[in-house]
Amino acid sequence: MDILLAAGLWLNGQSVWDEVAAALRERGHRPIPLTLPGQGDGNPTATLDDQLAVVLAAVDQAKDKPLLVGHSAACTLAWLAADARPDRIAKIALIGGFPTGDGKPYADFFEIVDGAMPFPGWDPFEGPDSADLDEQTRQRFAAEAIPVPEGVAKGVVRLSDERRFDVPVALVCPEFSPAQAQKWIDNGEVPELKNAKHVEMVDIDSGHWPMVTKPEELARILADLTTTD
Repeated sequence: MDILLAAGLWLNGQSVWDEVAAALRERGHRPIPLTLPGQGDGNPTATLDDQLAVVLAAVDQAKDKPLLVGHSAACTLAWLAADARPDRIAKIALIGGFPTGDGKPYADFFEIVDGAMPFPGWDPFEGPDSADLDEQTRQRFAAEAIPVPEGVAKGVVRLSDERRFDVPVALVCPEFSPAQAQKWIDNGEVPELKNAKHVEMVDIDSGHWPMVTKPEELARILADLTTTD
């Protein structure tokens, strides 16, 4: 199966998936890491619409209905694709994040500096998010972090097709547990997933970036998702 991989904020959309992609190929799948505009292509003026266009093009070019994977903020990007192509996606895997609702900003989390949102350092991610990252990995991550273009971070999420709720969703839970995620959904804190008709939870014992710290396990989880209903 084609497995489309969309990385979260500050990440190079290609290299961060290298180990996961290699493990997926060994399992007979066709992983396709997506280079999102503004995340590895040198485009500082990219917008959320630009990123969505790349995801939709990959969906349209897939041989069959693909598994679409979104990590962190890109969970919303994957959900936007489900809204735009509800009949073209086999399943969505959301890693360490939840889809943002209609009318809200995509990822307006930190200060914008000179037209972009730079990596804010590790203080906001202390605790479960980064507990499994050693100092060397932290330093490399910070050095390679790509500032998120303002047009992406402040892009407004627009959802219009309720058929998105028919697309099966797998929520991969790294720094939080499936029980915590279910509680948030039941309490209405994640309305998009509360309305989704097919949601499964998959636990992974990692921090927020399992493609870095647990690539083999993450690849196994993603491969398993291609064979379950």
